[in-house]
Amino acid sequence: MLNRFSVVMCLSVLGCLSAPAYSQANDEGKTPNNVHPPVQTSEAEQMNDEVAEALSPRALFAQCVVDLQSQAQAVGVSVRVTKDVLGQAKYKEKIISLDRNQPEFVQTFTDYFDKRVNTWRIEKGQQMMAKHHAFLAQLNKEYGVPAQYLLAFWGLETNFGSYKGKSPVIDSLVTLACDNRRSRYFSSELMQALLLIDREKLDDKQMVGSWAGAMGHTQFMPSAYMKYAVDGDKDGQINLWESEKDALASAANFLKNLGWQTGYKWGREVSLPASFNYLLAGKNDPKPLSIWNTAGVTRTDGKAIGTGDMKGALLIPAGHDGPAFLAYKNFNVILRWNNSEYYGIAVGHLADRIVGLGTLSKPLPKLPSYTVDEMRQLQDKLNELGFDVGKADGILGPGTRSGIRQFQLSQDMIADGYPARNVFDVLMSQPRPTNS
Repeated sequence: MLNRFSVVMCLSVLGCLSAPAYSQANDEGKTPNNVHPPVQTSEAEQMNDEVAEALSPRALFAQCVVDLQSQAQAVGVSVRVTKDVLGQAKYKEKIISLDRNQPEFVQTFTDYFDKRVNTWRIEKGQQMMAKHHAFLAQLNKEYGVPAQYLLAFWGLETNFGSYKGKSPVIDSLVTLACDNRRSRYFSSELMQALLLIDREKLDDKQMVGSWAGAMGHTQFMPSAYMKYAVDGDKDGQINLWESEKDALASAANFLKNLGWQTGYKWGREVSLPASFNYLLAGKNDPKPLSIWNTAGVTRTDGKAIGTGDMKGALLIPAGHDGPAFLAYKNFNVILRWNNSEYYGIAVGHLADRIVGLGTLSKPLPKLPSYTVDEMRQLQDKLNELGFDVGKADGILGPGTRSGIRQFQLSQDMIADGYPARNVFDVLMSQPRPTNS
């Protein structure tokens, strides 16, 4: 909404530039010799100044808040919250900057994983397992989600509650709702946050979170808070900032509603034979365990991965020199919390480590660092050569990995879908196809 009205008439700008500067007259009412007498402001110039003032960022934000207040009243937000909370919201320019911020480099799996699955989180997760042992067992019985997964989410989202964010949630949501880029989405989230203040009797001054409005121990957006949060400690209020039990129970309820399958793992690390056909890999191409057995995929200890109709997708996030993972249906549930393969693997492996399972069987390789612009160049080149990866966005996602895999195959390389430096160099050196 804020950007929607941000174009100022050129005439008003010219009017401001053409108006001469002048000082006040001296005590005798005479005009100083070195200054021209004041020029009478025309009616058109006054009108243009008024238009410019009306279209200033501050005025636009104020009008946006008024519009949002009308929307809040329409959805049932109380008069008090509409006036005293929404009406006092402040524009945060830094939030817009963070929303627009694009990473300079493509993060590698090695860097991502090392920073998130570490000794501190594993040990802290085990401490929290002991602290909430009985309650977590109760949640597992009620929702079907094992304790280690709830703890892994908690650890990755806020370091077990030690860092819940520091941005005022209402200010953040109003700022983003008044910005055109995702106005509808954030307006909806704002309404849910305001309704939560009424429903749970929350103190808006204590509502701090991420720059995008995610809140509490488990970083729920307001819509998830409204729909899935539950009163874990049975005190009559659902407070995801203050109550660890509320947060853990809410996470369990959320995962159950996202489709968590009781009794199944997220996935596992696996070993691949030297002659493995990497064209079988990819998140969007799950296959029955029987197919993976036939392809020579085993557990890291060499034992069979199992039989039956259960499907798994093979993930190779760091190339053939790194670890490989077989991801089951619950992995896709994790991605509904945060749609990142790296995140999903980190949650799953951290959960395994919290309950005492071993480290990765293969060390994480040192991977090349690419800028986002270089990744766009790679995507453009793949498209140019006929390996369709869609619009070049600088993100190393499943489509780009598939295109790389097809290119590697055409060059008799190991088709693991990872842009190792030699793969990148060979790809970029390919001549532009000529039309026949």
